[in-house]
Amino acid sequence: MFIGCSAVVAPLELTAGRFLLGNLGKTLALSSAGYYIAAGAWLGLSLLPWCMCMGATIPLAMFAIRKDKTLEASRSFSFLYLANVLGAVAGALIPLLLIEIFGFTCTLRLGMVLNLAVCGGAFLLGKRRGAETGDVEPPTRETSNASTGLATLWLLFATGLTSMGMEVVWTRQYTPFVGTMVYSFATILASYLAATFAGSTIYRIWGRRFGDGGALVWLAVWAVSLLPLLTADARLPLPAMLRVPLGIAAFSGMLGFLTPMLVDRYAHGDPDRAGLAYAFNVAGCIAGPLLAGFGLLPYLDERYALLILALPWLPVALGMAWRRGVLHFTAARAAFCCILLGVSGGLAVGTQSYVEQFPDAVVRRDSTATVFAAGQGMRKMLVVNGMNMTFLTPVTKLIASLPLVFLNHAPKNALVICFGMGTTHRSMLAWGLDSTAVDLVPSVPQLFSYYHADAPELLASPNSHIVIDDGRRFLERTLDQYDVIVIDPPPPISAAGSSLLYSREFYALAKQRLKPDGILQQWFPGGDEMTTAAIARAVKESFPYVRAFPSIADPGIHYVASRQPIPYRSAAELANRMPLKAAADLVEWGPYPTAEQQWDALLRKEVPVSQIIALDVFAPAVQDDRPINEYNELRKLGAWLYKGGWNPPLDPER
Repeated sequence: MFIGCSAVVAPLELTAGRFLLGNLGKTLALSSAGYYIAAGAWLGLSLLPWCMCMGATIPLAMFAIRKDKTLEASRSFSFLYLANVLGAVAGALIPLLLIEIFGFTCTLRLGMVLNLAVCGGAFLLGKRRGAETGDVEPPTRETSNASTGLATLWLLFATGLTSMGMEVVWTRQYTPFVGTMVYSFATILASYLAATFAGSTIYRIWGRRFGDGGALVWLAVWAVSLLPLLTADARLPLPAMLRVPLGIAAFSGMLGFLTPMLVDRYAHGDPDRAGLAYAFNVAGCIAGPLLAGFGLLPYLDERYALLILALPWLPVALGMAWRRGVLHFTAARAAFCCILLGVSGGLAVGTQSYVEQFPDAVVRRDSTATVFAAGQGMRKMLVVNGMNMTFLTPVTKLIASLPLVFLNHAPKNALVICFGMGTTHRSMLAWGLDSTAVDLVPSVPQLFSYYHADAPELLASPNSHIVIDDGRRFLERTLDQYDVIVIDPPPPISAAGSSLLYSREFYALAKQRLKPDGILQQWFPGGDEMTTAAIARAVKESFPYVRAFPSIADPGIHYVASRQPIPYRSAAELANRMPLKAAADLVEWGPYPTAEQQWDALLRKEVPVSQIIALDVFAPAVQDDRPINEYNELRKLGAWLYKGGWNPPLDPER
């Protein structure tokens, strides 16, 4: 019942926390790091009671199973663990489709209804069976010495630490192949859970016959934990969506076998002992991502981070082999051990990470991302977690100058959300105004000089301000107002979290930070018709005056929006409003030789915003609760069916 209530209460807690922390940040001038520490504490306190209820479900159900003499009470944890993991697989996939249709709030409410139905079913079942069965004595525990029990607990801690730590590493390893969409992360999670379910099923069916497998099983854990090194190697010709399951399934399946086996061995059906064992496992699950995200990935290549997380299983296997003695090993077992060691050694030294394809790349790492710069001349690229973010293009110069030439007064300051290669920030400084550039990834601005030779000089300018923060949160906590705010969200258009820079709520916040006659410029890189229309509608519903200019260099649209009328000026007038340095900067990379010709080409392409919205008149505006651009699998399926994946016998006129 309480888990169901969290669907309503938790969002309110998070909303209250954002309000309080936003005001606290303004009052105390919290740094980004201080804000995130405070936000982390609030998140923990907000989610703690609901997650405690979730953690109590399996031990609570074990109490019920212990009263049922028809069930195998001594292995009740694995019985419940199997069902729980199967539900987790469904939970990793089905809500994504519901969010696309109904949005976050309605999906949460559906989850609440289902949890309350579970509550009612449990109440009725308990009431009925309570009359049928009385309390029974707990099953007799098998005797085990304290050292064996403690070793089992530490093994459970290690399985949680390595599996969840590796999941963080897998995300960075596979992003170059599966992308940064919510479905990409769901693919990794669902593959992990599905393989865990398969391993747990094997344990339930054949666990008694196999026993614990001895040292060979733990040595196999070490070997298969290194398979992602192979499937994340770009030299291996594999379809992108096969890389994840082939890489992580074997390791996840083995842990799915071993985790319930260890808990059953320690608990023997006792809910109290099962709760303790499960707590050790979950503690490892907490420590793993912290170790991987803050202790390894900011300093090491993903390959080495994975090797360090996998390494404990090698001494575990060797220690178990030593305890059993040499006589325990037959020739076949010894050969199998040699094969596993040889394969693991080959994986460790014979594979390469994505960034190693670019031997001359300049690499920076932090807790947010692995970033590298590569290429020469106009072919330079910025790659964040394997995704090419941007390139040297006149579009990024237009992002800066377009809103500035339409202002009715001389600009004094500007805000650039998303630093990228720094081209837009550089163009702002060419206008001689104060430019504040915000980027989420600390390593990105460090590569500014790779793309622009004058970067050190520009960074030293008193007009240049670089802020490492989430762009939207920066708007929430700053008290400054700007003549111009420009946004160039990271590609692709469906990237997870990108809707927060396209939504109506975002534009409402941006309006608060714009001066009364200030102008916002939103760059839209292009997408499907529904996404295009939804973003155009969000801009149009947020500002009374909006103009749209398809790009002169790349697919995409520049939106300029304001609370005051945006004047119609000729190309010559726009060019004359630019300082000489800004005009020279605008045409540095073409495609036209003069600023007037550049503006003329852009003005000729202007289209009414209503024409863009008409691409899909039923598309709702992008909102925080309805991130149309991020959730699109059902839409893709419909397009596939319509274009020929499925050919229904329809009336041609329909």
